[in-house]
Amino acid sequence: MEQKQFSPTDSHFKHSSFQHSPSTPAASLSLQPIAYIHSDFSEKFGIPRQSGLVNSLQAKIVFTEPFRNQDCIRGIEEFSHLWLIWGFSKNQRDKWTPTVRPPRLGGNKRKGVFASRAPFRPNPLGLSSVRLEKCIPTSPEGPLLYISGADLLDGTPIYDIKPYLAFTDSHPEASGSFSTKALEHRLVIHCPEGLLHLIPIEKRQSLLDCLSLDPRPSYQHDPERIYGMNYAGFDIHFKVNHNDLFVTEIIPSHEIQ
Repeated sequence: MEQKQFSPTDSHFKHSSFQHSPSTPAASLSLQPIAYIHSDFSEKFGIPRQSGLVNSLQAKIVFTEPFRNQDCIRGIEEFSHLWLIWGFSKNQRDKWTPTVRPPRLGGNKRKGVFASRAPFRPNPLGLSSVRLEKCIPTSPEGPLLYISGADLLDGTPIYDIKPYLAFTDSHPEASGSFSTKALEHRLVIHCPEGLLHLIPIEKRQSLLDCLSLDPRPSYQHDPERIYGMNYAGFDIHFKVNHNDLFVTEIIPSHEIQ
């Protein structure tokens, strides 16, 4: 049976009793972290701009008191994916603006803050969909969740965790505006074997996948400029020429003065 197209009008909400006015009390909300994430990114630069872009990225969720209780995650292993609600702990500002410059638009076009996923928001909250790889109910650190595909800085506070429900949360027909084009562009990575072997074998593919996403700001195109990102305790230096990224140096972070 063909579904009727829904066209919302004010008449659909005529029975609502809520009346908003300038004198309406502010419904402020106080949040406390339920957990923190441990990831391979100690700096913002180089982190995938969305969750799920690099599914090989591994991370660990460690709970805080009083949520360090195995009953809080009872049954969570029955779900393959989770939603994480987290805080932009390194992007806090005193003021927000109604429009932002999304990086994927080159930094010179503005969109409404609620029409983007920019980190500078009225409430600095992020949302990520991740895969649950393993659940450990008891450990010296309390319950642990091992996840993949996260786009989070090491030490990011987690405010809530919810199961991902494919039958309601997945919308294959959804349109993605300017963000869809970002998936079409991947860089070709050139990294000498001698440098790549410095990275632990289980983390190499994740590094290459992150680099292929082009971590640079969209408005920077100097082929001779050397960029650096910190990943898994290493400083990765690279430059980009057109569609090719060349890794020039990999240095253990503890060796950098």
